[in-house]
This record gives sequence, structure tokens and C-alpha cells, in this order.
Amino acid sequence: MKKDFGQNFLIDENIAKKEINYANISKDDIVLEIGPGYGILTFLLAEKAKKVIAVEIDKKLSDYLKEKLPSNVIIINNDILKLDFNKLPKFNKIVSNLPFQISSPITFKILEYNFSSAILMYQKEFAERMIANKGSKNYSRLSVGVYYKSHCKILDFVSKNCFKPKPKVDSCIVRLMPRKKSPFSLKDEKFFYDFTKLLFNHRRKKIKTTLSSIYDISTIKHEYLEKRVEELTPEQIGELSNMFFDKIDR
Repeated sequence: MKKDFGQNFLIDENIAKKEINYANISKDDIVLEIGPGYGILTFLLAEKAKKVIAVEIDKKLSDYLKEKLPSNVIIINNDILKLDFNKLPKFNKIVSNLPFQISSPITFKILEYNFSSAILMYQKEFAERMIANKGSKNYSRLSVGVYYKSHCKILDFVSKNCFKPKPKVDSCIVRLMPRKKSPFSLKDEKFFYDFTKLLFNHRRKKIKTTLSSIYDISTIKHEYLEKRVEELTPEQIGELSNMFFDKIDR
């Protein structure tokens, strides 16, 4: 195991079986797995799915898996964050024990792709941020971004003792399902994400204080400017983002 890759390998097969059940895998499914490690989940996926595409960054592990796994598993030795999903065989489900250190970037990369559902393992604190609502200490730009792109639910809690090496915190099994229709409309998605990041980087400040340090907002009047970002719903942040996209010279 290379610590540089941030891998904590699942060692409890019962947890892997739970993930398979939650994913409702059938012989019609082509499944993407990210970070298969030693293949505890991969073997079970191969039994149920039509095909498994397993992307492993560690060459030694990918070579090991190529020798051990059945023919309906495609092993790709690559960095998932650098891989173009559109160049992979088309998959409809994702089931993975994600390398924890890439949780945020891989989640948003996944949500740019068209699939039916994903069953993913995250560290507990990260998973709780994914589903947090306004006013919660866990509410963050991650909560807002995940809400905008998907339906997200924590399905199960997993003890840190189920991994080797043992992480410092427990984990969660999470279901992600891309939204067929966004819950609110945006004039510019990139501007919205940058705007949300800016506000949450100064979450304890009133929004008008944060924005006035960058923009001339002297002519802009809105009740949201008197609040802190953690007091606004994702819809309200979207509304404010649209207003600033229209009124501010970028």
C-alpha cells in the first residue's frame, strides 16, 4: 500500500456484500469501480454484473488484479481524476470504496457523467457534509453543489475497523443519483460554483462584507446580503448568484 495514493482497503466482505445489495446489480449492468485495491468488492461485482470497469492508480495492484479477476472485468491502470470518462466503455452504475483523499474532486467529476446510480464509500464527516442543510455546522459548498446535481442519501455507517490500514474516522455508504432536472436554474454554473466557494470561505461574515471586498455593491440592495451564507438555502444562493452574474462586471 502506498500512502501517497490515500488508500484504506476494505477488509470486511460483509460490508462489500451490503454495497452490492444497495446497488441492486444485475446482468444488464456495466459498473465502474474506482480504486479496487485488492478486489474485495470487484470479485463480488464481477459475479453479478455484465461487465466491471475497475480503475486502479497503483500499477502493482492493477497487475495483481489482472491475474486474479474474471474476464468480464476490465482493469485500467490510471489516475481516475485524469481519465476521460467518455473514453471508457459506457457504464450505467458506479460502486466504489473511494480513495478518501480525492472524495471531493471525484464526486463532482462523477456528477458530470450520465449514470443511473452510484453506491460510494466516504468518510463519515465528508458524507455528513454532503447531505447537510442550511444552519448546520456541516453545511458547506459541498452540500450546495451535491444538492444542485444529485439526490444524496446516507444508507449505512461503517466502522473504521473494517479497513486496513485503519483510518481515524468511521465511514458511510452513500447513494448518489443524478437529478433529471436541476432544483433551480442558473445563468452560469461556473460562476455559481465560484460564487458559492467565495461565500463559504468567509462563512462567518455577512454576505455583503464578503462581496464588498471584491465588488462594488453600493447600488445592490437585497435582504440576503444582510445574512451569512450558512443561513441561505442552495436555491437562495443560486438566486443571489444569478443576480450578481447579471449586475457585476466580471
